[in-house]
Amino acid sequence: MGYPKASVVIPAYNAQHTIVHAIQAALTQTYPGDIEIIVVDDGSTDRTAEIVQSFREVKYIRQDNAGPAAARNKGASVGSGQFIFFTDSDCIPHRNWIDKMMKCFTDDNIGVVCGSYGIANQQSILARAIHREILYRHHFLMPRFPKAFGSYNFCVRRQVFVETGGFDETYRRASGEDNDLSYKILKKGFRIYFAKDALVDHYHPTGTGKYLKEQFRHGFWRAKMYRDHPDMAGGDDYTFWKDMAEVPLALASCAGLFFTILYPWFFKFLFFLIIIPFILFEVAFAFVMLRAIYVSFYFGGVMFLRSFARTCGLSTGILVFFVKNFPKKR
Repeated sequence: MGYPKASVVIPAYNAQHTIVHAIQAALTQTYPGDIEIIVVDDGSTDRTAEIVQSFREVKYIRQDNAGPAAARNKGASVGSGQFIFFTDSDCIPHRNWIDKMMKCFTDDNIGVVCGSYGIANQQSILARAIHREILYRHHFLMPRFPKAFGSYNFCVRRQVFVETGGFDETYRRASGEDNDLSYKILKKGFRIYFAKDALVDHYHPTGTGKYLKEQFRHGFWRAKMYRDHPDMAGGDDYTFWKDMAEVPLALASCAGLFFTILYPWFFKFLFFLIIIPFILFEVAFAFVMLRAIYVSFYFGGVMFLRSFARTCGLSTGILVFFVKNFPKKR
C-alpha cells in the first residue's frame, strides 16, 4: 500500500520577508509520499509573487484580496491530495512535520491532526514571552483530543474538509475562522488529535503596538464565532478561566475610570481595589508561565494591556455581529 498524497496549502499576503522560508521547509520534508505545495497569493502588493514563482515545484495561485479563509479554500479546491496540510506564510515547518502528522491518523474517526509551535525569532523578548505562553497552554491545558485547532498547523482529511464546507469566508481577517471550522468538524462527529511534537516555527509579534492591535482583532471576530456557535461561548481547550476573568476586570476598570471623571476621589479606590490587583494577577500568571521575574513584570504588563484590547475588540464585535446583525454568510 502506497503513501497517501499530501497537499500543503500556504495563504500569503505581503509575505516577501518570510514566504521563502516556509516554501523551503515544505520542499524538504521527510515524508516519503507525494507532496504538492500550493501558495495562494491573497492580492499581495510586494514581492511575494516574484519569490513564489521562482520555485518551479510550487503551484502559485493569485486572487483578489479576500482574506486568508478564502485563500485556504482556494488552495484546497485546486489540490489533489487525500490529506490537506495548512500552514502560514510566516511559519517554518520542521522537516518531519508531514510525517509526524500522517502517522497520527490511526482511526477513521480522526478528521484532523493539529500541531504546536516552535519559535523563529528568539531574539525578541516579546516573541519569546508570547511563545512561552502558547507552550503553557498547549502542554498544560490542551488534551489529546481538543475542541479546536489553529490554522497555522493542521492537517485534515479532504473528505472531511469538503463535507464541512471548509473555512467560512466571511471571516475576512485571520482570527476565528479556524475555531469555526473546528466546531463544524466536531459537530459532524469527527475528532481532532493534538500532536504536540508536530511543529512549525513561527515569527511571533515583536512590537507591543502591533500585538495589541492583533488582540483587538481576535476579540472582534470572537464575537462572530460566539454568535455562530453559542454552545462554545464557555471556552475551549486553549481559552481558559483566566481569559474569561479578564473581560469583567477590564470592563470594571473602564467603568471605574468613568466614575473618576465624575468623582475624582474615586480614583484611589479604583487604583488600589482594581488596577493594582489586576496587574499583580497578570504578573503572577506571567511568572508561572515564564519563570523569570523581570520578564514576568514586563509580560504581565503586556497581558494587562492585552486584556483591554481584547475586551474592546469583543465589545465592538458584539455591536457589529449582534446589535447590527451582521450576516452569517456571504
